Amino acid sequence: MLSLFVLITGLLQAQDKTTVPNIEKVYVHTDRSCYTVGESLWYKAYSVLAYNHMLLDQSKILYVELISPNSKIIARHKTRLEQGVGHGDFKLTDSLGVKKPGVYQLRAYTNWDRNFGDDFVFKKEIEIIDVFNDDSNKSETNKKQNQRKKTKEETEPEIKQALQFQFFPEGGNLVDGVISTVAFKASDNFGNPQKVTGRVVDSKGELVTLFASLHEGMGKFQIQSDLQSSLKAEITSEHGKTIEVPLPKVSESGFLIGASKIKGRDIISIKTNAKTFQEHQGETVAIVARVRGISYFEGEIQLNTQQVSFELPKDQIPEGICQITIYDKNALPQSERLVYIDKRDEEDLDISLTTNKKVYKPEEKVEIQVVSKNKSGQPLPASFSLASIDESSVNKTSKYGTNICSYFLMESDIKGQVRNPAFYFDRNNSKRLACLDLLLLTQGWRDFLWKTLPENPKLPKYAIETGFSVAGMVKQLLGSKPKPNNNITLALLNEKEGMQLFSEISDSMGRFSFKDVGYTGKTTMMVNTRNEKGKGKGELLLDSLESKPMSTNFKYEAFQQDLVDTLELESIKKHVYNKYIAYGVSPENILDEVEIIAQKKDETPSYYGNPEYKYYVDEDTPPYSNIYQLIQFLVPGVLVTNDTIRFMRFNGPAHIILDGFPVFSSADISYIMPENVDRVEVFKGPSAAIFGPDGGNGVILIYTKIGSVNNQPKKEFHSITKTVDGYYDARVFYSGSYGEDAEFDLNNNDVIRNTLYWNPYVHPDDKGVVAVEYDNSKVETKVKVMLEGLTLSGIPVVRTAEYSIEK
Repeated sequence: MLSLFVLITGLLQAQDKTTVPNIEKVYVHTDRSCYTVGESLWYKAYSVLAYNHMLLDQSKILYVELISPNSKIIARHKTRLEQGVGHGDFKLTDSLGVKKPGVYQLRAYTNWDRNFGDDFVFKKEIEIIDVFNDDSNKSETNKKQNQRKKTKEETEPEIKQALQFQFFPEGGNLVDGVISTVAFKASDNFGNPQKVTGRVVDSKGELVTLFASLHEGMGKFQIQSDLQSSLKAEITSEHGKTIEVPLPKVSESGFLIGASKIKGRDIISIKTNAKTFQEHQGETVAIVARVRGISYFEGEIQLNTQQVSFELPKDQIPEGICQITIYDKNALPQSERLVYIDKRDEEDLDISLTTNKKVYKPEEKVEIQVVSKNKSGQPLPASFSLASIDESSVNKTSKYGTNICSYFLMESDIKGQVRNPAFYFDRNNSKRLACLDLLLLTQGWRDFLWKTLPENPKLPKYAIETGFSVAGMVKQLLGSKPKPNNNITLALLNEKEGMQLFSEISDSMGRFSFKDVGYTGKTTMMVNTRNEKGKGKGELLLDSLESKPMSTNFKYEAFQQDLVDTLELESIKKHVYNKYIAYGVSPENILDEVEIIAQKKDETPSYYGNPEYKYYVDEDTPPYSNIYQLIQFLVPGVLVTNDTIRFMRFNGPAHIILDGFPVFSSADISYIMPENVDRVEVFKGPSAAIFGPDGGNGVILIYTKIGSVNNQPKKEFHSITKTVDGYYDARVFYSGSYGEDAEFDLNNNDVIRNTLYWNPYVHPDDKGVVAVEYDNSKVETKVKVMLEGLTLSGIPVVRTAEYSIEK
């Protein structure tokens, strides 16, 4: 048999890789999956090419959304992607829209991936709980708990009766006379797996075989199909309920593909019955092995017996779900089987995560070292993110929740939700591959993503976003005739980047476009158009600045979770609540979210060099009814006559520049509200020479406050000013020191903090080493350290470490 394997393997031919669509696949690593109301959720995003998982520097904008239990988008961040990675955070407060505890959804996607539907959208469920049991909500909480218990008691018998059972023949169907493997899956009405035992009997009630579920309600058995026998299964749940389900229909002829692991080798078999063999004896069947839609091997095998087998050369196939399909001489698919190509033990990786101690005292400094090398000791470039969390603040099922390995290598290729996905990638789990094969035989059998290779859309509806786009057209004020050759000026003003100026000329259709513009946070955007003579003529029309979000379809059965996780959630609540009590923070005294606003001295430099004078508008500035009175107060030696501003030493009007835009008439600033002015700068005499002829009578620059919106009594059709949201300005995780000089952060109190440390950018140096450190909290607990990330070659990595905090 071994020589047969070698002989047939030699017939396989490697296929040249063809050009594949540049589909982006996104994974978002969060510090935890369970939070209390008022905490912060921290995340890092990885954007990769879907076919090889290498970081992809393509889209620069990632939309990260938080969706409420009633399927509404309550927060949306435009996360900046650089070299395929980005980071951000959400404050899970009432002001954000987190008004009550429950299960929320975190969703992330690029604009380009919207062309491929919902399949490449990252989704993750986030549990948000409330630990505050004050007098105002205790009665309501108790009422809900009692109602929950009552509901469970009343409906438990009904749930026991609700047993769903499905058969999944290996290779797709049963063929008369062929010994086949049949997988099955048992669940309740909510999709929860059910433990079952059963037996297969014939039409006379004679026993054919016995079976039992092995993992998550899944199992398998072997049987020889027979057209003449009417087989059925008698299934008994762990609650004692028995149902009868007929086996799938048996085909008179056909081919079946099977797979098995023998001493780590993947053996593929093609089987058929005597009838089919006689019809196709001597013919060849084609075998194609694909991973994530790409064909890595093709070959032909001659049918000389009713069963032929070969070893799959997995050394030439990347890790992941491999789709093996056999085709007849007419290129029609006859059977298909999914197998998992596992290379966890063969990877050329030596990546470690270690702490300098296993037991620490409260507030003691923790030192963590990450080493990223290959087995030869050479540095291995990678991008990691790291979280240290209080294990008592997260549910136990999070141990096997989604991680970067389970998502990129399995979850993202199978439609539908996979329970405890990290279970299948735990190196310490000796049953993981056998259980993963069961998953592929059942859920993967019907919901595999890569059955057909997607194509790049010829006319994509959604473009690749390498930055923000500001586009529009200029037309005549009366009518729709476009105005070509107009000068378009774009000014962006915010605290992060300061002032940015861009210019364009409208084309023959009056169109203009500023591409790949970057701005962060709340930004004042001003667009102005002037004709060739420098006059503000025509009407300026802007296109929409961004696409609407994808539609939401998030559904979560709260009743399902109530029955399963209530006790565990209550334990988490109690642990976090006790942190408050132990350190003298009473829940009823916990402050609502407070925004502290203070006057900050403006040290913003001028964009035109050093002005002779700079005047600020602050609380000491008297109120004035219009902008002209304000300028006369701020700037000595200025006269305003009939809305014309000039310096006394000059005969002509001063040159006015508003937020970077030249103003050709003093009357054009009449709509500016004095309280919206931030500062005024003055250039006159030699300093005004940088403005050329425009500076001959002096120059006055007026800057309005960032984000302010002035009410124009007179609409300026050639100018648009609006406040826009740019890239999300991500916060830096607070990890302060302790003692008398410690900084205190209301949102990240060290006593109640459940995430002790978060770092989205843990990047090894040129020696393959990186070290981080932080101070522990005061709470005695167990801490789990989780490292996730990708190597430069696209291999997903997960490493964990644990330690204790004890007095």
